[in-house]
Amino acid sequence: MPGFLTTHVLDTAGGQPAAGMRITLWALEGADGADRRKLAEAVTNADGRTGAPILAQGDFRPGRYELVFHVGAWLDAQGHEAAQPRFLDEVPIRFGMAEDSHYHVPLLVSPYGFSTYRGS
Repeated sequence: MPGFLTTHVLDTAGGQPAAGMRITLWALEGADGADRRKLAEAVTNADGRTGAPILAQGDFRPGRYELVFHVGAWLDAQGHEAAQPRFLDEVPIRFGMAEDSHYHVPLLVSPYGFSTYRGS
């Protein structure tokens, strides 16, 4: 099966999907990954997922990538009051995809913490 990438976001403080969060996907290029090339942008749906893979099978290439979750803007839109600047703003997750496979990189987030893992 050709590889592809999916993601979703769960609001652990509210115990629900994080609908309406903007996510950007970047390819990290160069020996140190300092060169970034924007590949995609999506907004999560009511289930906290993107409507389609954020990197489709036809666009998949092994390499290093970065998902940026725009958590601060999402928290503002949800009415979560906090001192400014927020503790979390943009949450970048850098990872590698080495094989033609389904990669799933979810984000579990609250106003003061987050975690991720390679899902299925």
